Parts: sequence; C-alpha cells; structure tokens
Amino acid sequence: MNGIEIAKKLNVSTSALRHYEAWGLVPKVERAKNGYRIYTKEHEAYFRCIRALNAGFGMDLAKKVMPLIINQKIHDALWLINKAQVDLYIEKETVQKTVKILDSQDFTEFSDVKKYHDKDYFTIGEVAKEANVSTSSIRHWEKEGLIKPERHKESGFRIYSPIDIRRVFIIRTIQRVVYSLDIVRQVLADIDKNNIIRTKEMAIQSLQYIDDALVQQIQGIASLQNLLEIVSNKEQQEL
Repeated sequence: MNGIEIAKKLNVSTSALRHYEAWGLVPKVERAKNGYRIYTKEHEAYFRCIRALNAGFGMDLAKKVMPLIINQKIHDALWLINKAQVDLYIEKETVQKTVKILDSQDFTEFSDVKKYHDKDYFTIGEVAKEANVSTSSIRHWEKEGLIKPERHKESGFRIYSPIDIRRVFIIRTIQRVVYSLDIVRQVLADIDKNNIIRTKEMAIQSLQYIDDALVQQIQGIASLQNLLEIVSNKEQQEL
C-alpha cells in the first residue's frame, strides 16, 4: 500500500502522512528497493487514528498518545484520553455557569458561590480556579482593558470584585466562539448597557461546540479502539 492510496482514503496530503511519520506517531515504515515507503494495514489504522484523535482532542494530545501505543503503554495512553474527557466536562460546567450568570436577574451579585459569601474581594488565583482559566489569561485580559480590578491599598495586589469574576466567566466563554478581542469588547459593552441577548447566544453556541467536541472525542476513541484491536491481533499472530 502506498502513501497516495492512504492519503486519498483519509482526505489528507501525502506530506501530512510524512509529518506524522517524522513525529514518531506511527511504527517504523519499511522501504522498497526503489526507496518508496511500504505502508501496511496497521499503518493505515495508525494514520486513521491520528486523524480522529486530532479532530476530537487536538494534535498535541495525539502526539502524546500515539508514541505510547507504539511502545505498548496502552494504559498510559488511555488515561491521557480520560483526562481530556474530564477536562471537556469541566469546560461544559464552566460555560453552563456563564449561562446561569447571564440568566440571573441581579447581575451584581455572586451569591451562588457559597464559599465566598463572607468575602468582599478575591485574589487572582481564586478567580482563575473558579472560572477554570489561567492567571496569565486574566492578566492578558486586564492588559487589554477587558477587566479593571482594583489594587489592595496595603499589599498592592490585584483584588477582584464579584462583577470582575462574572466578566472573566463571560470573556472566556465568548472566546470559545470568537477570537477577536474587539468583538469581546463589543459584547462587554452591550452587557454594560444590560443588553445580554448576543452574549447569551454566544454562550449557547459555545455549549453546542462542546457537545460537538464530545461527539468527535467518542469517534476518536472508537478509532483508537480499532487500532488497539489491530495491534493486538498482530501481536497474537507473531506469538
């Protein structure tokens, strides 16, 4: 089987197949006397799995999983997949919180976070943990003027109000749908005018993206299972 045949089946370029090979994502490929690569059904299954994992989990994870499969560290690979699914579920919960925030009648309170009832302000670490976002992202949004936390009078550290936390939730959710910070600014300006229709639509759209990602992840897992069966059968035949 040659690369052109596999590329046509997977609707990718032959150069993409060569990249996967160079990255060590498929077992060693033998060559014919004329120098052409000789791909097997096993290689095709690896390539198909790479494509499926990329669609559902991203290439960064595929680059971690595939070498583990090649080296027969199956459980390590499966735990990476499991963690990615957990992360997706957490992401869905976070976006659902944003929808709840937008649905709330009093937009200035954060009463649903019981553990913070007795606090007047929050640290950047607490905000990052609550909103499931990195502190570096929060600092970037502050630099862009999307949030404007105050500074503690004595320590000089940033302190975040409930309104700041809500804006962080909204910003991270909007950025799942659009990457332009100018659009994010427009949406936040609408919210400041109590116009949340577009923001709510984007939050719902973000949830749809997450649902679509879940489907793609399941398809990726199915492709991985098929690969594992092929690898297992090969090992049994070699015994």
